[in-house]
Amino acid sequence: MSNGIGYIIVGVIVGVIIGYLIAKIVFRQQRRGERKDAVAKSRATTLGFVSEKIAPLLPDFPYHYKDLVFLGKWVDYIAFDGLSEWALREVAFIEIKTGKSQLNRNETMIKRAIDAWRVSWTTVRI
Repeated sequence: MSNGIGYIIVGVIVGVIIGYLIAKIVFRQQRRGERKDAVAKSRATTLGFVSEKIAPLLPDFPYHYKDLVFLGKWVDYIAFDGLSEWALREVAFIEIKTGKSQLNRNETMIKRAIDAWRVSWTTVRI
């Protein structure tokens, strides 16, 4: 084997090794970014769950905690405003949001149905 071909083979091997190391570094940095993003989303979700539970205990919450029923999915609470005083004033659907969070698609559809008075009462006997 001549020296020229040997140098080419060594050059290719060194190039492959360097390319592999660069790719490994890039992927590691991407993974770190993804992990940070996942941790941030997890913290925001946890904060949201905690906020849902403590919101009725805050001084500016508009309904008495005795009038609330926690649902937690799509609608956080239903408030039977005044029911604990034997004077029902309204039934309110409450969704708790923190920070910049917005209603998701299901919550938006529920809100629109309530706003359009597409609400009913059903008694199911078993």
